[in-house]
Amino acid sequence: MAADTVTSTTADTETTDVLIVGAGPTGLALATDLARRGTRALLVERADGLFPGSRGKGLQPRTQEVLYDLGVLGEIHAAGSEYPRMRVWEGAEPGDEWDMMQRSEPTEGVPFANAWLIPQARTQAILYARLRELGGGVRFGAALTGLTQDADGVTATFRDGSAVRARYAVAADGGRSTVRGLLGVGMTGETVDPKPMLVADVRVTDDAPIPDTHWHVWPKAPEGGVAFCPLPMAEDKGRVYQLAAQYADESAVPDTSPEAVTKLLATRTALSEEHVAEVLWASDFRARAALADRFRVGRVFLAGDAAHVHSPAGGQGLNTSVQDAYNLGWKLAAVLSGGAPARLLDTYEEERIPVAAGILGISTRIHRANAEGTPTRRGDEVRQLGIGYRESALTRETRPGLADDALRAGDRAPDGRRGGVRLFDAFRGPHWTLLTVDTTTELPPLKGDLNALIHTTRIPAYEAYGRGVFLIRPDGYVAWAGETAQGVEQYLAESGVG
Repeated sequence: MAADTVTSTTADTETTDVLIVGAGPTGLALATDLARRGTRALLVERADGLFPGSRGKGLQPRTQEVLYDLGVLGEIHAAGSEYPRMRVWEGAEPGDEWDMMQRSEPTEGVPFANAWLIPQARTQAILYARLRELGGGVRFGAALTGLTQDADGVTATFRDGSAVRARYAVAADGGRSTVRGLLGVGMTGETVDPKPMLVADVRVTDDAPIPDTHWHVWPKAPEGGVAFCPLPMAEDKGRVYQLAAQYADESAVPDTSPEAVTKLLATRTALSEEHVAEVLWASDFRARAALADRFRVGRVFLAGDAAHVHSPAGGQGLNTSVQDAYNLGWKLAAVLSGGAPARLLDTYEEERIPVAAGILGISTRIHRANAEGTPTRRGDEVRQLGIGYRESALTRETRPGLADDALRAGDRAPDGRRGGVRLFDAFRGPHWTLLTVDTTTELPPLKGDLNALIHTTRIPAYEAYGRGVFLIRPDGYVAWAGETAQGVEQYLAESGVG
């Protein structure tokens, strides 16, 4: 849909409710969430198109749940695959195999149990298609040059001389965030590994002597270890792999030219130069972990890599970023609609900084263990299903004497099928859900705006929840829990939700 369906123009300045800077996974997820809530947003990207590479290629189970809610998981699953087993090599000789990812069977409460392999570019293309379906879009070639704010909004200026006035702005413009720099927000971090790395997408010939059934690694390759992971692609794209190569020499400067990438593969792996059909994309980096000192400055929010930079180990960066957007989207929409007070937005930073800090610790630990020659199998800690907000100002648990392993307010709300209802479908959409489990307790009447904001669902006994009443946030976490509904109205009034 044309840009003027989500923004308007007054004099020489275009206006919108939310300006999102950066059309990576974070910005696309946030724009999609806002679009389905009917919130005016403008998504701008300095590049002329979407990012073309496979970089963030793994979607963790919790992120898949987010994408289910956004209405794109079917396309994501169709375009991806399960992770292959690892195979270690010495030169041209294959060796042992193992699973890097601990595999789990889906359960009623956790329907998407394992990480899903899909190139980042494909994830972005699917989100972009969904955004357009909802009436949104991306303004490409829009390079931000200035940002100011006052008590009422934010004014952004661009290289072409245009300007946008928004009530709020979100920096989703990556680790080298222009917005973060303009705000003067620092990042506290460390170098995870001083050795440089190269990552590239490479199409190999049909006769290349490696099977697409495995993720191949040459840990003892000359000049540095190599990993070569097959990517699920459309048939007409051929056999495409993601190359990740480390340089043993800390002073090395990776050469990302197609010729150099081809030579690297021929030098360090079982492939010859003739087996490399095309280098599709390449980039270099040094593994770093860093956390922005703040996730909010006035009316501007930091999300994704603009707020936290991860080592690629453990596949946490893109996933944490999408969930930043999922946390922020419903809050912005609630405040902008006039139904919630501005203080609701304070909970974004409160909730997401501890999460990002914890996940940075996980990815750093995995990276360093691998670098020291102790490959770490990825288990429950990388699935992000245990992330919650028990300490949040939005969380109220009123049930006494709960068992240590009981579901509590602040936890992720499990899926399940009871009484003809699938819970993820009941939660799906921009609303809250008042859920009763194994009780006929009377619920308060929901009048006016609350009747549209909160949907009521009753199900019979379900052990994943226990008996009681649960108020589920729009992002799928339990906000309030009680033995009866007594106190839920007070919670709604005090939290500002109702």
